[in-house]
Amino acid sequence: MSSGFPALELKSDDARKILAAKMHLGSNNCNYQMNQYVFKRNAGSGAHVFDIQKMWEKILLAARIIAAIDNPADVAIVSSKDVGQRATLKCAKFIRATSMNGRFSPGSFTNHSQAGFREPRLIIVTDPSVDHQAIREASYVNIPVVALCDADSPIKYIDVCIPCNNKSAHGVGLAYWFLAREVQRLKGHVSRTEEWDVMPDLFFYRAPEDIKKQEEEENKAAADEQADNAADHAQDDYAVEQTWEENAPQNTAGQVDDWSAQAPAANQDWTAEQTAGNADWAQAEAGNGW
Repeated sequence: MSSGFPALELKSDDARKILAAKMHLGSNNCNYQMNQYVFKRNAGSGAHVFDIQKMWEKILLAARIIAAIDNPADVAIVSSKDVGQRATLKCAKFIRATSMNGRFSPGSFTNHSQAGFREPRLIIVTDPSVDHQAIREASYVNIPVVALCDADSPIKYIDVCIPCNNKSAHGVGLAYWFLAREVQRLKGHVSRTEEWDVMPDLFFYRAPEDIKKQEEEENKAAADEQADNAADHAQDDYAVEQTWEENAPQNTAGQVDDWSAQAPAANQDWTAEQTAGNADWAQAEAGNGW
């Protein structure tokens, strides 16, 4: 699918992302139609390992189909599974498509009188086993279907099959991240020579329990930091008061010592003057003949 162009070949960084997200590991059961995408079977766990090169070629083909549609809003991304809803929302945001998360209402593609009726030119489904209603209705009105297929997924009425692990939140998120990035590159919004600034973690599903636990940890860390800051301010204020108290007794003691030292000297001078005065008065009386 790369047609010999080095820019379209699978890079080592992308291959490492696929291996880290376990996007290449399929289920233990394998559909006979998906056997063409299987490279080998893991002897330990029994999981079918997909061929990464064929997976990359299917991602490029699906991206070219998406980029060829004039109005991106005519692309509908369907996901009834919880692990793919965050990825579909983010992918629809970047390629300006329409996301249909949650339960798929029957008749959305066939019933004209329904309030949620739509006429997309292309639909992308996360799991053919779960989103079978959308795939069947798309086959009634001749809408092409691109699907993320596991080893045991049925591929009836599917036009482009992307072999990947669609049961893992990381595998589904990375697959939609690859699609969004490749569409951006084909439309010229992102350069192939530079790394896309959007991280794949943005497409990964997060359980509400994990989000709540993270928020509690952040609130606890903020409260601890605030308590530490309050304790530091209290210690600083106490140090200032302690310094003033230490200085105050020294000054008082110095003043008392000086006063104590000066008081005896003053008393001695006053006693000496009084004695001298008495002596002079006695001499004066003796001279007058008293």
